[in-house]
Amino acid sequence: MFKLYKALLIVFLHLMASQISYAQSITITNPILTGFYPDPSIVQVGKDYYLVNSTFSYFPGIPVFHSKDLKNWKQIGNVIDRSSQMDFMGERMTRGLFAPSISYNKGIYYVVCTDIDHDGNFVVTAKNPAGPWSNPVKIPEVRGIDPSIYFDDDGKAYIVYNSEAPDRKPLYPGHRTVRMYEFDPVALKVVGEEKQLVNGGVDLSKKPVWIEAPHFLKRNGWYYLYAAEGGTSVNHSEVVLRSKSIWGPFIPYDKNPILTQRDLPADRKDPITSAGHAQFVEGPDGTLYAVFLAVRPYEGDYYNTGRETFIAPVEWKDDWPVINPDSKEIKYAYTANYKEIKQKGALPQAGNFQYTLNFKKGLDPTLLFMRMIDSSSFSLSKKQGLTLKLKPETVMDFGNPSFIGKRQQHLYSTAETSLSFSPSAAHEKAGLVIFQDESHFYYLCKSKSKDKPVIQLYKSIAKEKSMELLAEIPLNDSAKPVGLRISSAGDTYSFYCSEDFKNWKPLKEQVDGKFLSTKEAGGFIGCLYGMYATSSGEKSTNSASFKYLKYAGDDPMFK
Repeated sequence: MFKLYKALLIVFLHLMASQISYAQSITITNPILTGFYPDPSIVQVGKDYYLVNSTFSYFPGIPVFHSKDLKNWKQIGNVIDRSSQMDFMGERMTRGLFAPSISYNKGIYYVVCTDIDHDGNFVVTAKNPAGPWSNPVKIPEVRGIDPSIYFDDDGKAYIVYNSEAPDRKPLYPGHRTVRMYEFDPVALKVVGEEKQLVNGGVDLSKKPVWIEAPHFLKRNGWYYLYAAEGGTSVNHSEVVLRSKSIWGPFIPYDKNPILTQRDLPADRKDPITSAGHAQFVEGPDGTLYAVFLAVRPYEGDYYNTGRETFIAPVEWKDDWPVINPDSKEIKYAYTANYKEIKQKGALPQAGNFQYTLNFKKGLDPTLLFMRMIDSSSFSLSKKQGLTLKLKPETVMDFGNPSFIGKRQQHLYSTAETSLSFSPSAAHEKAGLVIFQDESHFYYLCKSKSKDKPVIQLYKSIAKEKSMELLAEIPLNDSAKPVGLRISSAGDTYSFYCSEDFKNWKPLKEQVDGKFLSTKEAGGFIGCLYGMYATSSGEKSTNSASFKYLKYAGDDPMFK
């Protein structure tokens, strides 16, 4: 009888545990990384997830995020964080590092990426994804972009990538191929001959463009080759092909694409567009998920926050993976039946949030420099906060100005700082910049005019290394700290200053925000709020101190 009771008790406890587990739920808010976090790549190692993104010519390059639940993400490091690894001096901000991919095998993490203008494709390795990462090893045979390393279950490895049209003779603009080498993960070299896997895309007769970001998934004896198609703008999509051999031939799914937003009504509320560049990963609940890039425009194809990282579930239909199967529209939230695990000490990345960086514990790893880090150009202290030396370089140049920025992560956002700075001449300026690229920015700064202290607002002149003055107001006390504030509201920006941090004077409100959009500026990056000090081409020994940087975002789709 005792054994029967014991058996019944065990069954009861298992049922209770099952019910408790089922009752646990998590709501994941999209985007999982708001703001300029494009081209996501993800890998699962045990119960841990690691995700990387493109950074182009910002430094440090390729952030590494960690999560245990696919919702709460904490940046734990950067892959390219030493100038001895790489710098991007002389390059436009929208060049640099394109589309990294992260993978793992036998205790080693691998990131492959493309330095688009100089080093081409390269691989770096680490035993800890937080770093340090090795110096880059070039892979010159891999000609193209978006490389990805796949480790098969037979111990072999492969590197697959977007490459040129056959014989370098494209049949139409955007005609590309997917190609592959076997890869030696110890020697970090390709093996054997290159093989073309896909020509053009799903259907060459329809002139598909920009087949890119290829990855492999193996299931039930099939090799699934999935990739982006259509270009990274409004026609972006994800497609899939499969073969019994990793070398092909690959047959496309007859219901491609497996993800796109291009056919949805343009006037829908709070649209998500340009979805593609996906990678699959198994969630804590055993369900397959896709992380991918998409954008949140405030009008048409206008957005300033860059391409962001989203997530959606994947369902298998007739042995084919389909992303977001229950809705044509990508959702702003998904619910799953597993436990949420928050990240201690992490800055918020999804939904509406606010925080203050006071620099007492150093620089947060999310902050970005231009092209390299010049450690001699800044200092940190508990009293002064962040102090930037004035450098002759400007954000209009292709060098390394005194600039440290954070991403604009919301359509409706505010960045604010306390600035201590005594300019000695009109060419000395320090303050906050909202920066899209070298030709598209607004600069709210303290300076001198007619030998008196002033707050000025400048707008860059597109395709010229110059700025026009939009507004100027005098300051009563040159020695006291001054507050600077920039606010975004979709397609407009407003600029304020305060001498008492209570009463905020507008320099100019509702300034054209489309000027800072990716559509108008071109390229692949999003806006940054930056602390910026310059002597405008002149030598200077002066410096400016930023006590803190406050950020707040309040978008309607998250309420």
